[in-house]
Amino acid sequence: MSALALSVVLSLISAVAYASGAIVQEQVAVSSPHEEYAPLRRPGWWAAVALNGLGGLLHVVALAYGPLSLVQPLGALTIVFALPMAALFVGRRAGATAWRGAIMATVGLAGLLSLVGASDAQSLSTPQRVSVAVVTAGAVVALMAAGRAAHRHPAVRSMLLATASGIAFGMSSVFTKTVAVDWTDGVSAADVPSLAVIGVLATAGMLLSQASYRGAGLAAPLATLTVVNPVVAAAVGITMFGETFRYGTTGTVLALSCGVVAAGGLILLTTERLPGGSPVAGLPAAPAEAALTRSVEEVPEDLLRPVAPPLREEVDEEKLLVPAQAGEPPYGEGPAGQAEGQPVVFHSPFYGAAYLAVPAVDRHRVRVKS
Repeated sequence: MSALALSVVLSLISAVAYASGAIVQEQVAVSSPHEEYAPLRRPGWWAAVALNGLGGLLHVVALAYGPLSLVQPLGALTIVFALPMAALFVGRRAGATAWRGAIMATVGLAGLLSLVGASDAQSLSTPQRVSVAVVTAGAVVALMAAGRAAHRHPAVRSMLLATASGIAFGMSSVFTKTVAVDWTDGVSAADVPSLAVIGVLATAGMLLSQASYRGAGLAAPLATLTVVNPVVAAAVGITMFGETFRYGTTGTVLALSCGVVAAGGLILLTTERLPGGSPVAGLPAAPAEAALTRSVEEVPEDLLRPVAPPLREEVDEEKLLVPAQAGEPPYGEGPAGQAEGQPVVFHSPFYGAAYLAVPAVDRHRVRVKS
């Protein structure tokens, strides 16, 4: 097997490992609604950590055997692998909107990454590392606060936390590249702070990704994380490592177009979750959703019967209103059903007493004096 073919195989296996880890994380989030960030007592959580670690290791090995322009776009296939795997193993099927959004996000991200050109290996100075770490921490904390404020909207909260997770993972990749460049000249104790930053960012990314799956399904958080992670790393590479887009101005325009396509895919995935969202285990579903999904057969039979106030006695419908005295003009003759100057008395069982009709007044014959 050639080095290029081995790189492709390793990249695909890495994407499958990432997808498997995301599926396990989403299942842990559903079954542990009260353990938002780190359900350390759940074996599934540690299995997800192992799968994500395996995916990262295979991705690094694939980069060693193949070019970045090939390995990075293949890593974007994680979301495409995750949807059928979730339907196959956990019975969580995705709708047409989710598939369209996932394909748009993957195609846009793959096109964007394929247009980023490689550059000579460069490192960051100490002031640059400090400034990048501070800005990254501020962005992650701000997104976490915004996600906490949007706790009533699970889809929005999920996107905010997944974005924060993608930023943390992407910046950990930036610091990893910096340390790898430094180690070409030998291991130095000056890289210990950078290694600490890598550990903190990687841990934060894992915890935030776990929280992003709570009450928001699988597709939207995973797609957001998959897109934001390499985009942030590519943006830092372009601005601080001297990387550029291929093909000059044409490549820049194409890269921006790919970014718009990826953003459109994320919007589709988010809007699919906004009306309802999957209910979290242990929490009641929304009243409207429960009312729509409940079938008529589940409603008790006595609740379907019309309820009417009980009458005090059986009433004949033809005798509800009858003249009190025989021989008077029948109902309907004359104004208001009464004789000239003689009111008609009706008995009604609804009121339990005699009803005295008010005599009609002819306004043309009555003069009102002040």
